[in-house]
Amino acid sequence: MAVYKGELKVQTCAGKPDYKDITAQVADIVAASGIKEGIATVISCHTTCALFIEEFDHDYTPAGDTFLQADLNDGLEVMFPEQHDWSTFRYPGLRHFEEVESWPDALSYLPGGDRTMLWNGDAHLRSTLIGSSVTLEVGEGKLQTNGLASVFFVDYDRTRERTRRARVIVIGE
Repeated sequence: MAVYKGELKVQTCAGKPDYKDITAQVADIVAASGIKEGIATVISCHTTCALFIEEFDHDYTPAGDTFLQADLNDGLEVMFPEQHDWSTFRYPGLRHFEEVESWPDALSYLPGGDRTMLWNGDAHLRSTLIGSSVTLEVGEGKLQTNGLASVFFVDYDRTRERTRRARVIVIGE
């Protein structure tokens, strides 16, 4: 059995959940692995990001989201509304703020010392619900998506744009 590891970077925007179709990048890593039969697991490296498999949707909202993504956002908003003040969620608490402020790179998390940049409890809860990994079949040296499925990486943390990472582990023969 062989194991091959790859990584991809995803540039996300601020202001709303940002969905990225990463199917082609995952397929490229599978092809580079040389593995003909097995599985590929894609794992988010971030606690406010999620991964899922869904049919590619050809219709878009004026905001640029597919209809399925907009419907998912609407459902998640009911369960975990966007955090805009101290009363939305218990998280983040005072001890968490103090801990983050003690980090050597605190300003990357709290630009200008702005604690509201940690108001992302909704993002943590949404990504927990959706999940941080997906596993797909590798057959005949290719990612098997049945021609309809796409692999989506979503960053639910709308506080700022970032470069995010996902790891791809291909296991097989």
